[in-house]
Amino acid sequence: QLQLVESGGGLVQPGGSLRLSCTASGFTSDYYAIGWFRQAPGKGREGVGCLSSGYGYRNYGDSVKGRFTISRDNAKNTVYLQMNSLQPEDTAVYYCAARQLWGRGDTCDTWVASYNFWGQGTQVTVSS
Repeated sequence: QLQLVESGGGLVQPGGSLRLSCTASGFTSDYYAIGWFRQAPGKGREGVGCLSSGYGYRNYGDSVKGRFTISRDNAKNTVYLQMNSLQPEDTAVYYCAARQLWGRGDTCDTWVASYNFWGQGTQVTVSS
Protein backbone atom coordinates (compact mmCIF):
# COMPACT_ATOMS: atom_id res chain seq x y z
CA GLN A 1 0.00 0.00 0.00
CA LEU A 2 1.38 3.35 -1.04
CA GLN A 3 1.92 5.74 1.85
CA LEU A 4 2.75 9.44 1.78
CA VAL A 5 4.04 11.54 4.66
CA GLU A 6 4.30 15.32 4.45
CA SER A 7 6.50 17.46 6.66
CA GLY A 8 7.95 20.95 6.81
CA GLY A 9 4.93 23.09 7.52
CA GLY A 10 4.92 25.89 10.04
CA LEU A 11 4.51 29.59 10.66
CA VAL A 12 6.31 32.04 8.38
CA GLN A 13 6.15 35.79 7.88
CA PRO A 14 4.89 37.31 4.61
CA GLY A 15 7.64 37.26 2.03
CA GLY A 16 9.30 34.28 3.65
CA SER A 17 9.97 30.77 2.40
CA LEU A 18 9.25 27.20 3.42
CA ARG A 19 10.09 23.83 1.95
CA LEU A 20 7.64 20.99 2.29
CA SER A 21 8.62 17.36 1.90
CA CYS A 22 6.56 14.40 0.75
CA THR A 23 8.15 11.03 1.40
CA ALA A 24 6.62 8.02 -0.31
CA SER A 25 6.81 4.32 0.38
CA GLY A 26 5.18 1.26 -1.10
CA PHE A 27 5.25 2.17 -4.80
CA THR A 28 4.28 -0.73 -7.03
CA SER A 29 4.49 1.12 -10.34
CA ASP A 30 7.53 2.36 -12.25
CA TYR A 31 5.68 5.52 -13.24
CA TYR A 32 3.73 7.83 -10.99
CA ALA A 33 2.65 11.41 -10.47
CA ILE A 34 2.99 13.36 -7.24
CA GLY A 35 0.65 16.28 -6.80
CA TRP A 36 0.65 19.05 -4.24
CA PHE A 37 -2.66 20.49 -3.10
CA ARG A 38 -3.83 22.91 -0.46
CA GLN A 39 -7.03 23.63 1.38
CA ALA A 40 -7.71 26.89 3.19
CA PRO A 41 -10.42 27.13 5.88
CA GLY A 42 -13.86 27.20 4.28
CA LYS A 43 -12.53 26.57 0.77
CA GLY A 44 -12.20 23.61 -1.53
CA ARG A 45 -8.99 21.74 -2.20
CA GLU A 46 -6.83 23.54 -4.76
CA GLY A 47 -4.16 22.09 -7.00
CA VAL A 48 -0.75 23.69 -6.43
CA GLY A 49 1.44 21.67 -8.75
CA CYS A 50 2.54 18.22 -9.82
CA LEU A 51 5.52 16.19 -10.97
CA SER A 52 5.58 13.11 -13.16
CA SER A 53 8.28 10.52 -12.56
CA GLY A 54 9.25 9.69 -16.13
CA TYR A 55 10.73 12.80 -17.69
CA GLY A 56 10.16 15.04 -14.71
CA TYR A 57 7.28 16.98 -16.26
CA ARG A 58 6.00 19.71 -13.93
CA ASN A 59 2.80 21.68 -13.89
CA TYR A 60 1.86 24.55 -11.57
CA GLY A 61 -1.32 26.32 -10.63
CA ASP A 62 -1.65 29.92 -11.78
CA SER A 63 -1.68 31.28 -8.23
CA VAL A 64 1.79 29.89 -7.45
CA LYS A 65 3.63 30.07 -10.76
CA GLY A 66 6.99 31.76 -10.37
CA ARG A 67 6.92 31.39 -6.57
CA PHE A 68 6.67 27.64 -5.93
CA THR A 69 8.96 24.94 -7.30
CA ILE A 70 8.64 21.16 -7.17
CA SER A 71 11.75 19.00 -7.09
CA ARG A 72 12.62 15.43 -6.19
CA ASP A 73 15.29 13.27 -4.61
CA ASN A 74 14.85 9.78 -6.03
CA ALA A 75 17.32 8.26 -3.57
CA LYS A 76 15.14 9.43 -0.69
CA ASN A 77 11.78 8.77 -2.42
CA THR A 78 10.96 12.36 -1.58
CA VAL A 79 9.34 15.19 -3.51
CA TYR A 80 9.74 18.76 -2.32
CA LEU A 81 7.63 21.87 -2.63
CA GLN A 82 9.78 24.98 -2.30
CA MET A 83 7.56 27.95 -1.51
CA ASN A 84 8.98 31.45 -1.85
CA SER A 85 7.45 34.91 -1.48
CA LEU A 86 4.73 33.49 0.71
CA GLN A 87 1.65 35.60 1.33
CA PRO A 88 -1.21 35.32 3.84
CA GLU A 89 -3.44 33.89 1.11
CA ASP A 90 -1.07 30.90 0.91
CA THR A 91 -2.19 29.86 4.39
CA ALA A 92 -3.68 26.39 4.16
CA VAL A 93 -3.22 22.73 4.93
CA TYR A 94 -0.93 21.36 2.24
CA TYR A 95 -1.29 17.80 1.00
CA CYS A 96 0.72 15.64 -1.30
CA ALA A 97 -1.00 12.94 -3.32
CA ALA A 98 0.00 10.22 -5.74
CA ARG A 99 -1.44 8.38 -8.70
CA GLN A 100 -0.11 5.72 -11.02
CA LEU A 101 0.97 6.63 -14.53
CA TRP A 102 1.24 4.17 -17.41
CA GLY A 103 4.25 5.28 -19.37
CA ARG A 104 7.50 7.15 -19.11
CA GLY A 105 6.17 10.08 -21.13
CA ASP A 106 2.93 10.49 -19.23
CA THR A 107 2.36 13.95 -17.80
CA CYS A 108 0.54 14.96 -14.63
CA ASP A 109 -2.35 17.22 -13.71
CA THR A 110 -3.63 19.00 -10.61
CA TRP A 111 -7.17 17.65 -10.58
CA VAL A 112 -8.06 16.39 -7.10
CA ALA A 113 -10.11 13.54 -8.54
CA SER A 114 -7.10 12.18 -10.45
CA TYR A 115 -5.27 11.14 -7.28
CA ASN A 116 -6.10 8.17 -5.13
CA PHE A 117 -3.38 8.20 -2.48
CA TRP A 118 -3.13 11.10 -0.04
CA GLY A 119 -0.92 12.18 2.82
CA GLN A 120 -2.19 13.50 6.11
CA GLY A 121 -1.43 17.15 5.35
CA THR A 122 0.79 19.77 6.95
CA GLN A 123 -0.28 23.24 8.10
CA VAL A 124 1.31 26.31 6.55
CA THR A 125 0.48 29.65 8.16
CA VAL A 126 1.70 32.93 6.69
CA SER A 127 1.26 35.74 9.16
CA SER A 128 3.14 38.64 10.71
